[in-house]
Amino acid sequence: MSLVTLFYSIATGSRRRRALLTPLGVAFGVGWILLPILGGLYTDAAFDLPRLLPPVVGAAIGWPLIAAGVVLHLSCLVLFAKAKGTGVPFNPPPQVVTRGPYAWTRNPMLIGLFAGVMGIGLLVGSVSIVCVWTPVFVVANVIEVKVVEEPELERRLGKGYTEYKRRVPMFLPTPPRGS
Repeated sequence: MSLVTLFYSIATGSRRRRALLTPLGVAFGVGWILLPILGGLYTDAAFDLPRLLPPVVGAAIGWPLIAAGVVLHLSCLVLFAKAKGTGVPFNPPPQVVTRGPYAWTRNPMLIGLFAGVMGIGLLVGSVSIVCVWTPVFVVANVIEVKVVEEPELERRLGKGYTEYKRRVPMFLPTPPRGS
């Protein structure tokens, strides 16, 4: 069974099964986010890498990125909750969310995560979080979106998602166009 089929079968399955699997999805998501952070800190220590930036500069850039990432991510979770879903692929909203940041980009939740991870890397001065782990994290997420998430969304949401995908860019935010 492919991942697309697995996620589709869960997302369209019983409410009870989705509710039972949601905490598992949250735990996996938290682990996925911690991977580049903890991996970067371990890499820095293992190779005795120097601090990327002076602490004041790292904090001046890192904290705003973290704050922006958290606000963006939380605003997406609120929109998903209003649409009767969660940010967990096992228990998604039953329709395409196109309001708020989703009018500008198809993946604002991921953009928020990328900003947050990069901000943490800058805040702690980690060369490997900023220069290795975050770029790998971004690439891995882009691959997952293209190979699993978008095909599942097209299968589950049909023409509504296909039209949304045509109008709204994957990551680089642009002002909304057309409806």
